[in-house]
Amino acid sequence: MVATTREQVSGKGKESKGDPDILKDFLVLPSSDPSTITRQYFTFTGFRPLRHANLTGKTTALVTKATMKEFPALEGQGVSVSAIIYPPSGMNLPHVHPKASELLIVLLGSLEVGFVDTTNKLFTQTLQAPDMFIVPKGLVHFQVNTKTDSPSIALGVFGSVNAGTVSLPSTVFGSGISAEILAKAFKTDEETISKLIQANN
Repeated sequence: MVATTREQVSGKGKESKGDPDILKDFLVLPSSDPSTITRQYFTFTGFRPLRHANLTGKTTALVTKATMKEFPALEGQGVSVSAIIYPPSGMNLPHVHPKASELLIVLLGSLEVGFVDTTNKLFTQTLQAPDMFIVPKGLVHFQVNTKTDSPSIALGVFGSVNAGTVSLPSTVFGSGISAEILAKAFKTDEETISKLIQANN
């Protein structure tokens, strides 16, 4: 009974492949000499400017990524991180990470978070620092700052060097899909869709 249930939940028991294993302690850029690597190579300071982030007039979260692109030392390590600052009442718009699950850790403030599974069931939770929330790989999810007078801060930790991000509003309405097709899909008129397209371009 337990084995059957696990197979149903995990997709008929098929293994989900993550980032490939490496045969060395770490990888370096092809243009780099491994013998010259110092501690600086393993250090990322790209989150420091967030301490002075200007959130005036912002309604959506400010996301700063540390993926393999920004932090080359992550290559082969199977992990990446995003630092997220939410302005008062601000949100991280509904989106998907197609390549990895996300462990969200609240560092400051309070967040309402949620995801929708493949049966269209919504799971929501209100988090306080230092709570954590797991978002399974590839599912639509969002976060909203419940504080109306102060920012909230969180870290998103991913089981891939590049989890990928697909923002639903900009992908659906900002990618060039015709208003006619979207109007039929959302069962509305083209005028309404045109306004949404304009807002996401």
